[in-house]
Amino acid sequence: MDRRILSELGANPELTNKALASRLGLAESTCAYRLRALRDNGVITGRRLDVDVRALGYPLQAVIKVRLGSHSQEHVEKLYDELASTHGVIQAFHVAGADDFHLHVAVEDAEALRDFVLQHVTVHRVVRQTETQLVFELREGPGVLPRDPA
Repeated sequence: MDRRILSELGANPELTNKALASRLGLAESTCAYRLRALRDNGVITGRRLDVDVRALGYPLQAVIKVRLGSHSQEHVEKLYDELASTHGVIQAFHVAGADDFHLHVAVEDAEALRDFVLQHVTVHRVVRQTETQLVFELREGPGVLPRDPA
């Protein structure tokens, strides 16, 4: 039943408890209980507002790859916290491999992208190298929730 609830909410996150219960053939109290349990167990972790960054004046998106010169836990955690909380960062990934971080950012134009890298990334002494890739198009994948409620 929980997977059916998640599937319905994945397709329409704005469903009210009443509408969700009706779609699943559940009592509203049962549906509310299951939703609360999913939140309490950390399966549903929050609610997100999805916005079109282009409509907000940030038409240029990029992925900035960041390599560090020092990998002490203190340096990594401090930089990660700073990068992830920087205006313009959509997602910040701490990754394995040749790079240490990947930043998905949205900015106004090429000059703003250059300024972002210089003012927020390479300004940190621990950063050894960056590589910036422009995003031509972004498509969301289906995720891990079942597509067809069963």
